[in-house]
Amino acid sequence: MVPELETILDLVPALRSGPTRVTPLVHGLTNRNYRVDAGDESYVVRVSGANSALLGIDRDREHAWLRVAAAAGVGAEVVAFLPERGVLVTRFLSGRLLGPEDSRDPAVMRRVVEAVRRCHEGAAGPGSFCPFRTVREYHSAARTRGVAFPDTTGRALALLARIEQALGADATPCPCHNDLLPSNFCDDGATVRIIDWEYAGMGDRFFDLGNLAVNHGYDAEQERALLALYWGDIRSEHVMRLRLMRLASDMREAMWGFLQAGISGLDFDYAGYGRRHLERFLSGCRAHGIDRD
Repeated sequence: MVPELETILDLVPALRSGPTRVTPLVHGLTNRNYRVDAGDESYVVRVSGANSALLGIDRDREHAWLRVAAAAGVGAEVVAFLPERGVLVTRFLSGRLLGPEDSRDPAVMRRVVEAVRRCHEGAAGPGSFCPFRTVREYHSAARTRGVAFPDTTGRALALLARIEQALGADATPCPCHNDLLPSNFCDDGATVRIIDWEYAGMGDRFFDLGNLAVNHGYDAEQERALLALYWGDIRSEHVMRLRLMRLASDMREAMWGFLQAGISGLDFDYAGYGRRHLERFLSGCRAHGIDRD
């Protein structure tokens, strides 16, 4: 057993409720995650990655949002929170984590959208999230750490500013997850719940919708299906906002990757991750005519 887990098991009574079995989970690019089976119950132990605060992650805020999500029936129950050790323990959710293509199935998409809407309609929580501000903060922090950026980065930042201007004033904020990767959805066949609330905050629901669309590889028809499920109809202004926020999502992922390249000790090609998302952002801007001077 990992030595740090022995201490955690001693500190959390629920994890000492019977014979224990620990299984590392490969999910996640920031933290170390383990499934712990104790007696007849199963839990997830998350140990925070080093320097995660530099990514804008506030563990107290995340803990608060997890409780909000659990109360809304869209998140896992919090079992223990040990902030001094960077440890969060939640009840293990039955079901399967979605893959990149799963939510393109209409039935799965419906459950996913219902979960996202429950999040947006839930109680308010602490903190705020703005993708444009986040990109600027990530870029600045990565530069401070000597991260090398592609030559196209300056152009990409200018295009992102154009997108921010086109979207206009912030929409009325609502509870948002802001990291809707396929693997952050757990589907038991009847209900979808959402995990990993590290970036949650009050924000623009269209960032969540655009983030969902790009991370799940939706095409134009699937984007419209997403909007129809969420709103009950399809409006041109909603299509526009979703597509612009879809681009903003890629730029956020790009800068996240470059910053992680400068701070993370995990064995992952973060710089390559950043370059791929930067290239996809620029390609999307060309496809939507945003890069025309």
